[in-house]
Amino acid sequence: MRILFLGDIVGRPGRTAVKKHLAEIRSGTRADLVFANAENASGGLGLSADGAKELLNAGLDLLTSGNHIWKFKDMPSFMAREERLLRPANFPPGLPGCGLHVLRKSGLPAVAVLNLMGRTYMTAIDCPFRAADALLAQLDVEAPDVKIRLLDFHAEATSEKAGLGWYLDGRVSAVVGTHTHVQTNDARLLKNGTAFLTDLGMCGPIDSCLGMTVAPILRRFLTAAPERFEVAGGPVTLHGAVIDIDDTTGRAENITAWRCNAD
Repeated sequence: MRILFLGDIVGRPGRTAVKKHLAEIRSGTRADLVFANAENASGGLGLSADGAKELLNAGLDLLTSGNHIWKFKDMPSFMAREERLLRPANFPPGLPGCGLHVLRKSGLPAVAVLNLMGRTYMTAIDCPFRAADALLAQLDVEAPDVKIRLLDFHAEATSEKAGLGWYLDGRVSAVVGTHTHVQTNDARLLKNGTAFLTDLGMCGPIDSCLGMTVAPILRRFLTAAPERFEVAGGPVTLHGAVIDIDDTTGRAENITAWRCNAD
């Protein structure tokens, strides 16, 4: 099984590039499934129901999210209906949606995708380590046949991401980080067969500050005064990781950071 996991899609430029090149990317990487974090795909901050439908209809197999997922008012009702859009499972109880989905696509082994959010330098939220234990225990009861298990850990601190990677080593096929929009250079297989990458990067404008227009961000740094951030224009880069996984054991065989420039 080969899975391509794309980093945070940023605004219309990111959405457009992913839609335009998805078939080509899927063919070129020989990916069986393509996932993406889409929590910044609408206006660079948050995800609307229309934005989510646009990406799923374009052929992405599943979307994950993070701390900005509740920005648009239509998202809670949409998430309650769409199982292929995940939100971090460690949000406090009572919210719509789910942080775990078992994707069963004809002709392919079943794949479980988990979505969690970090707590270091982030909004207060339930413990991601204990939430991971609970999700895996749930899988063991409800879908013990599903050996391929991937986790999108949407977190700020590299130490927290590394910590969860080691905590889950041998218990999931891969732990990949999102949120910082900067692809890291540490793709590796951990000792017990879990693929790990601190951050997938982003699918967004290259000449930007994390996908946003540079000038307002520089003014914010220089003055500390509030600024309105806007998605940048220009060429788009697509970042992610290609992960090869043994179908029978769920152990990762390889992980490679992936990136390309989109027209």
